[in-house]
Amino acid sequence: RDDDIIINTWAKSGTTWTQQILTQLVFNGEKDLPAMDLAPWVELRLIPLDEMMEGLKAQNHRRFMKSHAPAETLDIEPNVHYLFLARDARDVIWSWYRHLHHHNELFYDALNNTPGRVGPPLEKPKGTVREFFHQWMEEDGLYDWSYFDHIQSWWDLRHLPNVKLVHFNNLKADMPKEIRGIADFLGIEIDESRWDNIVKHCTFDYMKKNAGALSDVFEQFFEGGLQNFVYKGTNKRWADTLNDEEIALYEKRQSERLTPDCAHWHTTGEMKG
Repeated sequence: RDDDIIINTWAKSGTTWTQQILTQLVFNGEKDLPAMDLAPWVELRLIPLDEMMEGLKAQNHRRFMKSHAPAETLDIEPNVHYLFLARDARDVIWSWYRHLHHHNELFYDALNNTPGRVGPPLEKPKGTVREFFHQWMEEDGLYDWSYFDHIQSWWDLRHLPNVKLVHFNNLKADMPKEIRGIADFLGIEIDESRWDNIVKHCTFDYMKKNAGALSDVFEQFFEGGLQNFVYKGTNKRWADTLNDEEIALYEKRQSERLTPDCAHWHTTGEMKG
């Protein structure tokens, strides 16, 4: 549909947070809505394609959906809005490591054994988070899913009027400002009488306390339920683990894979180019 919204990330970069923000903007601050189900992950094989499409067709509100696909795999439609989220890859790695450890066996069985899997099976990391970091660096992400190519693919579209790049750091620093910027980009007029509720429902404290409401589908796939899915949203947990040599290795790899302006934005959230 011409007013569809696509939320795109690599992973663990503020995806669910943005699903919640859009739920609040579209539904005007209503509480306890299943944001993860309202904005389905369209590539996820666990939901059959015909069921996914029927669910989307049945939505009569302004639709917003989640994708983890690099930009070049999508047909960028001029009347669709694309919201891309990024986060320093080191923060992504630490969050991804914890995320994989808290999926239960039901999830791994469903993901790996549902027909149509491409690439190796997804597994829980077997080593420490430092070992996971080095594996991630060697493979440029994990499981045939290039990280830096994904980031660069969306950065290259930043000048399109229907593409907006948002950085996790900026959401952390001033969430109300970023929410208003997203609303302006999407042409959503904010009901100021509901503004305080919109902001409150998008805080990490609120989302963690009310995590069970985020999805009827995904609650079953996490040890301890979705309260273990919504964690802290904190950055730089890696700083107490990585040494100077490992940080230099990361920075070198980033500079090799991203253009300088993209690398600067990816690390800081500051857009220069």
